[in-house]
Amino acid sequence: MSGAETIPIAETFLSIQGEGKLTGVPSYFVRVSGCNLRCAWCDTPYASWSPEGGAVDVAEVVRRASAGGTRHAVVTGGEPMIFPQITALTHALREAGLHVTIETAGTVHREVACDLMSLSPKLRNSTPVGDPRDPRGEWAARHEARRLNLPVLQRLIDEHPDRQVKFVVSSPADLPEIDALLAHLRGLAPADVMLMPEGTAVPDPASVRWAVDECLARGWRYCHRLHVELFGNTRGT
Repeated sequence: MSGAETIPIAETFLSIQGEGKLTGVPSYFVRVSGCNLRCAWCDTPYASWSPEGGAVDVAEVVRRASAGGTRHAVVTGGEPMIFPQITALTHALREAGLHVTIETAGTVHREVACDLMSLSPKLRNSTPVGDPRDPRGEWAARHEARRLNLPVLQRLIDEHPDRQVKFVVSSPADLPEIDALLAHLRGLAPADVMLMPEGTAVPDPASVRWAVDECLARGWRYCHRLHVELFGNTRGT
C-alpha cells in the first residue's frame, strides 16, 4: 500500500456501534465523503448531499483506527464502495488486526476485506421527490435509477458469510417492496434481515409497534439506533 494513496474522508471518530448485529460494540468509524445516491431522509448529508472533508492518506486512516483503542472498525459514508481505494483501506485495516464492518447500499461491487457486510438497500421511500435540494428533479431521477442493483446485492451476500440487510422503513406500506426484493435474493436467513424505522430521534414506541410486530412474526430483527438514544443526532457519534 502506498502512503500516497488517498481517499475522501468526512470524519473519523470513536463511538458505540448503534445499529445492527454489533449494536453496543465500541467501534472506530471511518466515514468517507461522497455518495452515488441522495436519500430524502439521509442523516449524514455532509457525506452525500453536500460532501465535506478532504483527501486523507489511506495509511493515516489506518493509523487513526489502530490508535482508536478498539478492535472494531466501521467503514461507512456516504457510500464507501464507489471509491477504488476502499480495497486498499479495508485490507490494511484487516492487516492491522481490526474487525471490519462495511456499511453500503449495495449498488457497487468492490473486492474488499470485510468481516461484517452491512447492506442497506434503498426502498422507494428514499427517493427525494420534491426535495428542495433538488429543484430540477435530477437527483430524484438518478437516485431512482441507481438505488437497487440486485446482481451486486447477491454477489455481496454470496461473498460475505457474515452479513446483515437493513431496511429503513417509514410505514407498513414498505413491506410489500421488502418482500418482493427478498424474493429475488438467495442465502439470507430471517435473522439477517432488519427493520430500522426512519428518523433522527428516538421514536415513540407506539409509532414503531408495527415494525416490532413484523419482526416478531417473521423472525427478523428490529434495528434500534442506540447512538441516537445515547448521543442524539450528533456528528461524531
